[in-house]
Amino acid sequence: MKIRRPLTPEEVAESARLKAIYEQRKAAAKAAGRSLTQADVAEACGWSGQSAFSQYATGKVPLNVEALLKLAKALDFNASEVSSRLMSTVASVQPRERIQPSVSMSDIQPWDDSTPLDDDEVYVPFLREVELAAGSGRFVIEESDQARLRFFKKDLRHNSVQFSSAKCVVVRGNSMLPVLRDGATVGVNTGKNSLGDIVDGDLYAINHNGQLRVKQVYRLPSGIRLRSFNRDEHPDEDYTFHQMQEEQIAILGHVFWWGMFAR
Repeated sequence: MKIRRPLTPEEVAESARLKAIYEQRKAAAKAAGRSLTQADVAEACGWSGQSAFSQYATGKVPLNVEALLKLAKALDFNASEVSSRLMSTVASVQPRERIQPSVSMSDIQPWDDSTPLDDDEVYVPFLREVELAAGSGRFVIEESDQARLRFFKKDLRHNSVQFSSAKCVVVRGNSMLPVLRDGATVGVNTGKNSLGDIVDGDLYAINHNGQLRVKQVYRLPSGIRLRSFNRDEHPDEDYTFHQMQEEQIAILGHVFWWGMFAR
């Protein structure tokens, strides 16, 4: 019997990023009245059955360049988002003339908060923690009147997000590594903020007694479970409905987008 070698931490992180992208695509498809199963992804990649995709997404088998490129096409993502390591090997073996841009590149246009919005854009404000009184240690979550990002209207429509329901949140800490680093920004659909809207395993922004948190959320018969990607340092948190009231835990909205700098 062939014994599989254990995955390296980097390969485990790549599998986690792949799974997170799949869950996002699955949720978007469900919101649009469609389904996206692991079998659908496997079929799009030319594999028989769902087991091949499942093994890559759960970290049983390490990703390789060929599988990554097929998955990137099937799930419509940039392969470097999942594994810059594998994509760097592709660049290193490609002849220089084959990796030159094949389309003309327009100049980068700088903009700031004073730059007028185009007709196809909207401003999305940030949510932030605000201390109620000096030294009290208590916080509330408010909408910032300064920090905001631009989003294309078509991207919000594609993800079934009403313009007025789109907000941004900054992730703090290491609990969501390796998918979300400290300082990552997530887009939140505040129109999906009820317990009935929860899709198990999807990412949600949480108001925990005035503290902004981003977690995977699962529904339980007695309440909810909050889960971090970095479960070694941040174990699951289970809350009953009564505890949710006592600790003032509320779902702010469903995470439909995220972005961060590579560092």
